[in-house]
Amino acid sequence: MQVVSLTDDEVRVRVFKALADPARLGIVRILYLNSDEMNCTRIRVLLGGDDEIPNSTFSYHLKTLKEAGLTSTRKDGQSRYISLRTEFLDRYLPGFLQTLR
Repeated sequence: MQVVSLTDDEVRVRVFKALADPARLGIVRILYLNSDEMNCTRIRVLLGGDDEIPNSTFSYHLKTLKEAGLTSTRKDGQSRYISLRTEFLDRYLPGFLQTLR
């Protein structure tokens, strides 16, 4: 298995692509304003619940954020907890999180 190292600009492109969707930006905002890890169900409720976003779409958004390096996931039994990787965002988009208030 070959490990591919991304340049800083390639990482930035992934970050921008991940943030270029209102739902994903909303997830980042929710995580930032709550400043702790959150249960996926709670995030979904704050985002608008089933009325706003189907479960499969919500899962896709979480996957996209994780693959871009913006979030980390911890599994506890059947529950998944998501946290924002603020240090990562501060490195590639300094000052961005403060604009989400």
